[in-house]
Amino acid sequence: MKRTFFIASLVAITLASCSSATDRIKSTDNSASGTEAMMDALPTIAFAEEFHDFGEVQEGEVVEHTFTFTNEGEGPLIISNAQGSCGCTVPDWPRQPIAPGQKGQIKVSFNSTGRAGRQDKRVTLTTNAVPQSKVLNITSTVISKDQ
Repeated sequence: MKRTFFIASLVAITLASCSSATDRIKSTDNSASGTEAMMDALPTIAFAEEFHDFGEVQEGEVVEHTFTFTNEGEGPLIISNAQGSCGCTVPDWPRQPIAPGQKGQIKVSFNSTGRAGRQDKRVTLTTNAVPQSKVLNITSTVISKDQ
């Protein structure tokens, strides 16, 4: 009798664990389709231009350029960071999410003090779009005060 009870209990536990595993597989399948839906709702950042040449600049001048972009994706675009390649290049970017189809601007300031000669600077953006980083470039030729 004890042996029959033991075998019946073992069968019941085995069936319960199989049912639980099947539920987990179904749950994983549902989350996979949720992941696909999230991938379809990703933002896409598209710039009108990614490069700007200030031309000749007198040393000591601070020049600015505004880069315009559009969120061409299906989800809200978030720019979590914008970093200049050095302290002379300072970006100002929108901190709020940009809705699909909406435009935004990134203003980049370049301080030419102590920077005589050819200058090539970058601003690296970190976003929730794919790819996650985007680089904007500015260039100029700084004319020394001594000339």
